[in-house]
Amino acid sequence: MKVLLLGSGGREHALAWKIAQSSILDELFIAPGNAGTKKHGKNVDLAPTDFEGIKEFVIAQLIDMVIVGPEEPLVNGIYDYFQADDQLRKVAIIGPSKFGAQLEGSKDFAKAFMSRHAIPTAKYGTFTAETITQGLAFLSSMKGPYVLKADGLAAGKGVLILSDLDEAKSELKSMLIDEKFGAASSKVVIEQFLDGIELSVFVLTDGESFKLLPEAKDYKRIGEGDTGLNTGGMGAISPVPFADASFMDKVHNRIIVPTIKGLKSEKITYKGFVFFGLISVKGDPYVIEYNCRMGDPETEVVIPRLKSDILDLFEGVASNTLSERDIQFIDKSAATVMMVSGGYPGDYEKGKSIFGLNSIVDSIVFHAGTSADGPSVLTAGGRVLAVTSYGKNLEVALEKSYDSIAKITYDGAYYRKDIGQDVL
Repeated sequence: MKVLLLGSGGREHALAWKIAQSSILDELFIAPGNAGTKKHGKNVDLAPTDFEGIKEFVIAQLIDMVIVGPEEPLVNGIYDYFQADDQLRKVAIIGPSKFGAQLEGSKDFAKAFMSRHAIPTAKYGTFTAETITQGLAFLSSMKGPYVLKADGLAAGKGVLILSDLDEAKSELKSMLIDEKFGAASSKVVIEQFLDGIELSVFVLTDGESFKLLPEAKDYKRIGEGDTGLNTGGMGAISPVPFADASFMDKVHNRIIVPTIKGLKSEKITYKGFVFFGLISVKGDPYVIEYNCRMGDPETEVVIPRLKSDILDLFEGVASNTLSERDIQFIDKSAATVMMVSGGYPGDYEKGKSIFGLNSIVDSIVFHAGTSADGPSVLTAGGRVLAVTSYGKNLEVALEKSYDSIAKITYDGAYYRKDIGQDVL
């Protein structure tokens, strides 16, 4: 099978690493990829949102399957683009339709979907510039903290949690009237604050059946003790200690099954990953958000725990035979710690030489924001490397990741030293 993987981050490196192990793979291309992905296939200078360029490449290279890593091409309708083209229709796409991708692309769509299917989530209201007066009144009727979410994609920055009512009202005006997040905040979802501990759960579905992947917990804030600005993720662990059999039964019955059944009953074409961003409130799971793809850096701990052939599972998705495929996991813990550029998530410099990568033997180093300059590897993003390790338990896995990080250097490197400590 000839496969094209779209994306350039740590998620895509982890997927490329796993796809390259498949017994049914003939050739793997990654567009655009990074300095790490080129070890597992051929990098292609194509943007994941360049549908015309992707079409030409797929036809020229006789690609059998396209696996979509990031959310933007899915929300922009790459699945529908392929289905509408006679030359592309037979190429398998791993990812939902444009309508299905609204689970991530529109917070309002997702909340209304959950409401229709009685999926537990926080109480909410949706407001626009025309209904801002009602929005301000809605805020006044609530107790703080106040959660404001831009309806559309805002690169992970469109969620505000505020303690002060006046500040919440000011930010609502900023989002709706001043377009703080551009078109993404032309609608704003105001949500009840849920107090609990978060985790992420993932399924792969062909629209009929699904396979549950290992759960994970990621760490979003830049500073230790979960302080400072939000980032794309500073590390992740799997499994999650508090997600025991009883809790996961609730997730399965109250959230996953109603979601898959809901998609099917509403005739929403969905062939790919569903990411459930959950919060445990006194032992009961609630949905904070859906994503229409795997998470990053969660992929860097979930995919290494997958024992099965991932391409075989993807083939099951494409042919609606996922229920017949076997899924097995490695009985080890996994922990990943992100190394980021100095200054991230604010301003940071790129093009710093990375040293020590070849000395790592006890961990897998997934590249997130890197580029290759001949044999040299340079920083090319805010999040640079995800250092993942296995262990008989989380303590051992984390210790290995931190030991490996000590051997890697580049100018301005920063990482959190407390990943996983809150649940150990």
